[in-house]
Amino acid sequence: MLIPFENMPDDARVWIYQADRKLASTEVEAVNTTGEKFFEDWAAHGAPLKSSFKIFHNQFLVISVDENFNKASGCSIDSSVGFVKQVEQQLNINFFDRTKIAFIFNEEVYLESLSNLKASVAEGKIDESTLTFNNLVSSKSELETSWVVPAKSTWLGRYFN
Repeated sequence: MLIPFENMPDDARVWIYQADRKLASTEVEAVNTTGEKFFEDWAAHGAPLKSSFKIFHNQFLVISVDENFNKASGCSIDSSVGFVKQVEQQLNINFFDRTKIAFIFNEEVYLESLSNLKASVAEGKIDESTLTFNNLVSSKSELETSWVVPAKSTWLGRYFN
């Protein structure tokens, strides 16, 4: 049961998938078309899930489910991962690359590889106030309040001491 992302309750569970590159507008449309089909029928052991999804910054796919309605099961979560993998193949993109950290520079998302992170901090390209994404938030309210945060308030803080 697909509902608009904005109508999801604050305690709705979220999963964030960061793409390894920015999606073109035609690719966002393709994700929306595929997602509408998937989430309209997404279920846990035959029970419909009140769910939604949204692309943020043309870089992040965020999936949400209202577990007050019906809880997502292991199998249903696996099927949502299958949906993400289907989108990956469809668009030749990677949503599971954990070797890149996203930052915001000049209102745009910038990806920095883990291997270059120390050097970027040393050069001053990334500092403690540089905004980054905490992709581990688990609810819609956290997405709205704690997803985009200064680097110093994440695990990256250790690079600034």
